[in-house]
Amino acid sequence: MTRGLFSPFARVTPAQRVVAVGVFWTLVLAGWTLFHHHTAIIPTPVEVARSWVELLGQGLLVRLLESYALNLQAMALAAILSSVFAYASVVGAFRPAAKLVSQLRFLGMTGITFVFGMYFSGRGLQVAMLVFGVAVFYVTSLLSVVQGVPSGQLDHARTLRMGPWRTLWEVVVRGTFDQALDVLRQNAAMGWMMLTMVEGLVRSQGGVGVMLIDQNRRLNLAGVFALQASILAVGIGQDYFLGQLRLLLCPYSKLRER
Repeated sequence: MTRGLFSPFARVTPAQRVVAVGVFWTLVLAGWTLFHHHTAIIPTPVEVARSWVELLGQGLLVRLLESYALNLQAMALAAILSSVFAYASVVGAFRPAAKLVSQLRFLGMTGITFVFGMYFSGRGLQVAMLVFGVAVFYVTSLLSVVQGVPSGQLDHARTLRMGPWRTLWEVVVRGTFDQALDVLRQNAAMGWMMLTMVEGLVRSQGGVGVMLIDQNRRLNLAGVFALQASILAVGIGQDYFLGQLRLLLCPYSKLRER
């Protein structure tokens, strides 16, 4: 049953995968319980589950939907803006702008928050901060995808008498669409990491981040763990959906992964 589980590049059967997952989570729960005995501050899985039920009565599902809608809106805008900058980088006149946006990832959000607050408020401020925080990394990743297009594919397009703009569309945009969706998956996860900070700055708009900050201030670690687990579950579900969407729109991506 375990043959192949500990061998590099070995094929793992569905039964072996179930065994591996079961053993892993058993060890995680056992380690969690053991750690609780040594550090009583850390809540037990039972306490976290009990706190999660209490948070449901306080509107957890509504807050999660608010956060999900905010993240979805910001990711859509960040994907559009980042794609424009990254794909336009093949044009010499626009390359410096794309490079500058990519380099902005080294800026801290503390000072930038004041600048955004001068032009946006409420939900607009949340969206603007999330778009900025995600887009600078999105452009960086997408620039690597664009620059990684083999020159042989560009030469092949020229032999087919494609013009520069059609080559950009056929080879760069359509040819890397599956990789662009994969970059979107990665940056959507980053959006969830920033979401609680952004919602904490604009508490009037609600969201699960407000609940998380409140539980943290009360030192209710069981509630903090329950909220983090809820965010993790929603994020994993979103990532799974984007992965399936990638396979649906780009079935050839399986060949690339091999």
